[in-house]
Amino acid sequence: MSETLLQEKTKTDFSLFEQIEYKEHEQVIFCSDPKVGLRAIIAIHNTTLGPALGGTRMWPYKSDKEALHDVLRLSRGMTYKAAVAGLNLGGGKAVIIGDPKKDKTEALFRSYGRFVEGLAGRYITAEDVGIQVQDMEWVRMETKYVTGISRALGGSGDPSSVTALGTYMGMKAAAKKVYGSDSLEGKKISIQGAGHVSYHLCKLLQKEGALIYISDLFPEKAKAIALEVNAQVVDKEDIYDVDADIFSPCALGGILNEVTIPKLKCAIIAGCANNQIESETAHGPMITEKGMLYCPDYVINAGGLINVASELEGYNKEHAHNQAARIYDTMLAIFDHAEKAGIPTYAASNELAIQRLRQIGRIKHIYASKSHYSGRLGELNKS
Repeated sequence: MSETLLQEKTKTDFSLFEQIEYKEHEQVIFCSDPKVGLRAIIAIHNTTLGPALGGTRMWPYKSDKEALHDVLRLSRGMTYKAAVAGLNLGGGKAVIIGDPKKDKTEALFRSYGRFVEGLAGRYITAEDVGIQVQDMEWVRMETKYVTGISRALGGSGDPSSVTALGTYMGMKAAAKKVYGSDSLEGKKISIQGAGHVSYHLCKLLQKEGALIYISDLFPEKAKAIALEVNAQVVDKEDIYDVDADIFSPCALGGILNEVTIPKLKCAIIAGCANNQIESETAHGPMITEKGMLYCPDYVINAGGLINVASELEGYNKEHAHNQAARIYDTMLAIFDHAEKAGIPTYAASNELAIQRLRQIGRIKHIYASKSHYSGRLGELNKS
């Protein structure tokens, strides 16, 4: 589909196949089990590097179309995230339509697990927004293609702390680029969202002496974190107006747009939310024109993927943390490539991801008979 056609249509105008074809997905699966109230979508974007791994999100979407739009964007981001992080995994994602506060049942997640099992390892799931370790354990009752399970069952548990570590290291790399030093001491950092990742991120920032501002759709969540890390609570509508050094989107995506970007007063945008820029073609240039350094979301938030991916080889906490810390070097490499090529940072990270996909794609074609995986991942693919 042409870029012109994309700009002329809204996300709800596209036909089903137009949406799938535009983002070049391999497979989209619609899961329905009325007996338990399950309505879910699994999107497999690209399996060039390996089986698609990506979390399952539970959210009360306003429509099926909105859910489809979200899962297509998220799964495409997972492909690029795995590629840039150097993982031998493809990109996938799933969404369950429902309220995570009241619609969760064992029967629902076990039914969902049977759909995942039916894909025979093309898609491996994990936690995402609205999902907890307990939910993944219910899924695991029906399929082995699941990560992010509790340590008691041999998994790594909640990956939030590793996602936060990678985000923190990405922030420091951005500070190094903008200020000449990667120290965050005394830097004003406004954080949108008060979830698990934000909590761990705030703890790291407090330890370094940053000045933290935080908001959330649910003010009580922001207040709870603020009390623990000595942060200032900001109304959710005012977080864009904070005179900060770094703005950190750590909630849902699509929040950088024509309304919010003009409000920002920061030098750096570095947060763990997925798909932060509503439209790269329409809104990406606005970020560049304001002179703000943008840390590509799927690069800076790759710590969670790195953590759950490590389960597939036999979880090693130290190795996962060391790999997440290298997001610092990856981010500096992206800044360097963007500067040399004269392109935005999000375009630079996309180029590096596509370059690896093309290179490995050729290798995989030549050596298709050889296994690229070992440990638990190899066992999953053989069975």
